[in-house]
This record gives sequence, structure tokens and C-alpha cells, in this order.
Amino acid sequence: MKTLLIKNLKAIVTVDDQDQVLFGQNIYIEDGEIKYIGPEGRKADEIIDGSHHYAYPGLVNTHHHFYQTFTRNLPKVQNLELFNWLKTLYRIWENLDDEMVYYSTLTALGDLMKYGCTTSFDHHYVFPSGTTRTLIDTQFASASEIGMRFHASRGSMSRSVKDGGLPPDTVVQTTDEILEDSIRLIDKYHEASRFSMRQVALAPCSPFSVTEDLMRESAILARSKGVRLHTHLCETIDEENYTLGKVGLRPLAYMESLGWIGDDVWFAHGIHFNDTELKLLADTKTGIAHCPISNMKLSSGIARIPEMIELGIPVGLAVDGSASNDGSNLLEEVRVAYLLHRLNSSSKAPSGYDILKLATRGGAAVLGRNDIGSLEVGKAADLFLIDTRSLSMVGALEDPKSLFGTVGYHRPVAYTVINGEVVVRDGRLVKIDEDLVVVKAQALVEKLNNR
Repeated sequence: MKTLLIKNLKAIVTVDDQDQVLFGQNIYIEDGEIKYIGPEGRKADEIIDGSHHYAYPGLVNTHHHFYQTFTRNLPKVQNLELFNWLKTLYRIWENLDDEMVYYSTLTALGDLMKYGCTTSFDHHYVFPSGTTRTLIDTQFASASEIGMRFHASRGSMSRSVKDGGLPPDTVVQTTDEILEDSIRLIDKYHEASRFSMRQVALAPCSPFSVTEDLMRESAILARSKGVRLHTHLCETIDEENYTLGKVGLRPLAYMESLGWIGDDVWFAHGIHFNDTELKLLADTKTGIAHCPISNMKLSSGIARIPEMIELGIPVGLAVDGSASNDGSNLLEEVRVAYLLHRLNSSSKAPSGYDILKLATRGGAAVLGRNDIGSLEVGKAADLFLIDTRSLSMVGALEDPKSLFGTVGYHRPVAYTVINGEVVVRDGRLVKIDEDLVVVKAQALVEKLNNR
């Protein structure tokens, strides 16, 4: 039995049903599970002194593209909107290989963990011609090595330019290839048990890169296997025009016609929904991954998050791909989301704490989990600590719940704990050689760009 005690915490922001903040108390962990929160001390294999620290539930990232960490800050795409941005980057991404996927995954996961994220979903849908069939296996190996609780997708693209889609032929696959590999990955990796460290979702890329038969067959397969469904939807007006022109339906109606609606489905972005569509999402408990920084960078628009929250639509927070965000920092996303909706909705905007709840419990719900997202006895021991003894925290400690929205936290966290294990200590990754990964990853970035 492995035990951890975090003692005498300055504050514990539980994000529980009562929105409790506890002061001067301890968190005791056994074998990855929170067993006790309270004033009593306990013996443990490891003890962390939390006297000057705030503790928070680990953040849950509901949409990302890890491979895009290798194409950040490229001048040629900085001023493009989504469709042209994708067309340009596909010509780079078609040169990805297994080693690049391995190190880009380590890069993205490491970045996320250093800023308090403990569970991440990744939407990998680029399978270049000539690569092995094991790119998702490579991602699971990276996640296991670094210690992240990981939800992978078997993403896909099956409609190339010649068929009226957006991607080139070099990155699309047939429906049969995709479904065969989807079954293999679910059978090999998906763990539905409580405190699972690895799960699989089926995630055809988008309405403009996937055929109707793949969307329909993926939904049937996912439900037969008990896994979740994910895709991009209602990100841009261009997408809306595409589906109207192609099938005569708005994007959500198109998805509904293919069986893509329900509490086992979540969509990335969800910006351009009308009132009727919001009600449908609420009635069916279909989820949304909110990606504010990406939506701002690509000039896609502002999702109607205040209304979604009021209607009870499941909403999680997400960084999106690093090439459309240029970062993998979910704490930064909390602050930007708070400020964006304050600007756009004024007094109707979510509070800083409301946004933190999206990034924790909200994300857990979107991924279909009730064992993560809050600090409570019986929940997974996923959490992070920040040290309050810094110049930037002076005068900022009055409201620990809203801190990340109103003030922000602009450095790596003091500790990140996943499944009861310390994976970040004093802002540094524990389980991998961070400096070595930087050297290897940067060399692969240059190799990719030179291709």
C-alpha cells in the first residue's frame, strides 16, 4: 500500500457539491484514492507540508491535438482562419512519424501537468500514409511514462479533397481501416473501471473531413463497445456553409441525423449554435469542450457559455491543439475564459470559480467520469498545489476559489499529484528527464519543418 499525506494546507478548494473551502486541514491518500480530509494527522510513506499552499482538484482537459506542439508559432499561419490554416498545416502534418508523435505527446502532457492538469483527452486524427498503425499505441506509452491519466481518441479522416473534403489524400484512410483499428484499440486499451488511467473514444475529425458512413458506423461501434464519441462541431461559419451546401442541414442537425447526439457525445468548440440547438443539447445532455484561446486566435467566435451553463449543458474547458493555441496551459485557459465572457456578457458571465468548475467537475462530466474533478473522500487522488509565497500572490489571497480567473497563476505549480503519485515537484516533471525531452523534441521539430 502506497500512502501520501499533504498536511496543514493553507486552503483546500474542494469543488464539491457544497463548494467548500477548508482551511488548515490534511489530505490523506492510499493507493491513488483520497481516504481522508480533515484535521487529524496520519502516518504516510511521503508527507508534504502544505502550510503555505492552496490545493485544487486536478484540471481536466477535454480537447487537444498533442502532435501540434511541433507546429507552434509558425509565421505562415498566424493570420489565417480555420479552413486555410488547416490546408496549410496539413502539408506539414503529413510528414509526422511515430517518433514525432511520441515526443510531441510527452511535450504536450508535460506542459499540461506543470500547470495543474491531471487528466487529458487527445484528439489524434492524422495518420499519414506510410506510418505504422500504432500512433495511438505510441501515445499510450508516452502517457504511461510521464504518469498522466489519459483519454485517447481513435480519430480519423476519410473525405479528402478529391471527395469534396479539406484534407489531402496523404492523411485519409478508408472506413474499413479506421473501424478495424478502432476495435483493436478499444479492446487493447480501454478501461472502464473506476480510477481508470486510460480510456478510448471514437473521434472522426469533422463534418468536412469525414464521410457520412464513417460517422454513422463509428456511432454504432462506439455504443456497442461502451465508449464515448467526439468530433469538432460548429467551430466556424465556413463549416455551417459546408454542411448546408453538402447535405442541406445545419451542422448539429446533420450530426443528429447520423446518430451523433446524447450523453455519450461531446463536441469541440460549439460556437455557432442557435437557441433551438442549445435546447436540444440541454435536453440530450450532449457535451461541449470550450476552447476560448483557440477560438480567439483563429477568429472563430465566442461560444455561448453563460447560456449553456444556465441551460445545464455539460461543458468542459480545453486548450485545443497547440498550433491553434500555441500553448498547453489549462490554467491560462481559465483566466482567458473568465475575461472573455466578462467582456462579452458582463454581469451574466460566469465567475472565476464557475470557470474553475468547468475545468474540473465540468470536464470530468464531459468525459463521462464521476471519480475525478473534486477533492472528496472516495475520489481519485488527482490534485495540484500552488505556493502562495510569491510577489504575484500579494493581495490576491482573499478568494482562493476565483484566483485563477481574476488574478491568474503564471508559473508552474508547486506539486501535481495524479493517482496518488507526485508527478510534478517544485515545478519540474518527476518521472521523465525534462531537459533531455526538450533537446530530442526540438530536434524532431526541425526535422519535421525541414521535410
